[in-house]
Amino acid sequence: MSVRHHETSEAVQDYAKAIWSLAQRDDEAVSTSAIAERLDVSAASASAMVKRLESMGLVEREPYHGVKLTPAGERVALEVVRHHRLLELYLAEALGMSWDRVHEEAEVLEHAISPALSELIATKLGNPTHDPHGDPIPTAEGKIDEVPTFPLAELDTGARGLFVRVSDSDPDMLRYLAERGIAPGDRFEVIAREPFDGPLTVEFAGEPHVLGGALPKAMRTVPL
Repeated sequence: MSVRHHETSEAVQDYAKAIWSLAQRDDEAVSTSAIAERLDVSAASASAMVKRLESMGLVEREPYHGVKLTPAGERVALEVVRHHRLLELYLAEALGMSWDRVHEEAEVLEHAISPALSELIATKLGNPTHDPHGDPIPTAEGKIDEVPTFPLAELDTGARGLFVRVSDSDPDMLRYLAERGIAPGDRFEVIAREPFDGPLTVEFAGEPHVLGGALPKAMRTVPL
């Protein structure tokens, strides 16, 4: 069964994208409660929409575990993700919008553009592979290149790597990084780390930065 983006409602697209995003964490079936929390809706609303997605052939239930997207559901999700991440990059590069603002705008616009318009945007941007936050952009064919990454918070003193992506869900966090000139693509070295989940001192471009709390957990890296 094939369901195209223009044949699905905004709610269906949002649910498919939410299930896909949640499944990226551990590749397990996604519970209705997790979906409800992600979308800030009641458990009853989430359960009703999951039933609708199942009737459309977009999800399959795993008893006592939750739901997984079918191939058709994954296509819907990845098309919305492609629109979202292309829009984020277009807003940042073509319109000069700061990277802490593009996520909220793209959340609204991702439902409004057609696949044809998203391909025009992709062409205009030179067929990019990553958005401003370092997240990979799915291809028009629904393929996505997810490279294994590690939270900065898990690295030991002396570790060197490349900062490759960061969650776009916290604008304050993004502003904090931008004010310090830290962005995906930057190399770093962990200089020191305090015990008991204390902050890390990390050197970027020869400058030490003290990073603590949720920030180093949200910063994804690959080793060098």
